[in-house]
Amino acid sequence: MAFTLTSIVEHLGGELLGGGGIVIRQVATLEKATPDTIAFLANERYLPQLKFTQAGAVIIGDNLRGALDRTCIVAANPYSYFARVSALLNPEPEPLAGQHPTAVIHADAKIGEGVQIGPGVVIEEYAVIGSHCCVGAGSYIGAGSVLGERVRLYPHVIVYKGCSIAKNSVVHSGAIIGADGFGIAMDDGRWIKVPQIGGVLIGEDVEIGANTTIDRGAIEDTVIEDGVKLDNQIQIAHNVRIGAHTAIAACVGIAGSSRVGRYCRIGGASGIAGHLSIADHVEISAHTLVTKSITEPGTYTGAYPFEANRDWRRNAASLRNLGELTERVRALEKALDMRKKGK
Repeated sequence: MAFTLTSIVEHLGGELLGGGGIVIRQVATLEKATPDTIAFLANERYLPQLKFTQAGAVIIGDNLRGALDRTCIVAANPYSYFARVSALLNPEPEPLAGQHPTAVIHADAKIGEGVQIGPGVVIEEYAVIGSHCCVGAGSYIGAGSVLGERVRLYPHVIVYKGCSIAKNSVVHSGAIIGADGFGIAMDDGRWIKVPQIGGVLIGEDVEIGANTTIDRGAIEDTVIEDGVKLDNQIQIAHNVRIGAHTAIAACVGIAGSSRVGRYCRIGGASGIAGHLSIADHVEISAHTLVTKSITEPGTYTGAYPFEANRDWRRNAASLRNLGELTERVRALEKALDMRKKGK
């Protein structure tokens, strides 16, 4: 794929400063760019790299309009514009309609037009595969599950029975949608399983990373709303609801029946305890453990910064005694207050 700068601006908007006839074949960093590539600059601390970049053009914000003497595209958000240019130059391949001879498809499954079904795929009864989907090699679609139009499953994705993935969503390899939630009850000294009879509902334009697992609901469905982006190796437990356009980084764990709002951002390796509610527009820093509901938008951080082990051990010992120290301070404050009143 190749586009002139004029054509890129016609497709994506922005303001072109300089020669529109330059042909762009790929995106690149400022450091590695060549004359047929385009780079972006969103942070002024990288301005020195502009002296040496060989990029055919650079995407900049309006704040740098007068700072550069070279061909540029001015955009309100240079990074998102760069992402859109990259998507323009690197489109996903269209599915090659057809079914591999090793695929096993139940006679009662419904397959739409233009669907690509790879080697070793299994599609169970009453499953529905929407038009122009791509089901990668070794994937499994359980009975009654539904894929909307243009859903792409990379190889070895498992979709259990009774789950739904809406149109234009992407699920990467190793992801498991609809496994049983961790529902157990103690009965006479032994654990008994609570049947997980809900499903998983995944909205439009959702992306699910490799080896991420989303459990089915115990009674009602687990829900991932439109536009959610999930990184690799995330665990979402039964009956969780993730609000639209929320982004969650790798290795996050969300316990059962929690609700995460819309437009949230959750940093890597964070944990959210069960039955909590997170408001819209909340940002949770990496490695934060959330143990109570968050009712107001904002940034929340609970990660304890690393330090030399000797210092960490001393501070950890102090933290263990923090409750006792707090009580002693309160007692001293009370005694001091009483002495002041006695005067």
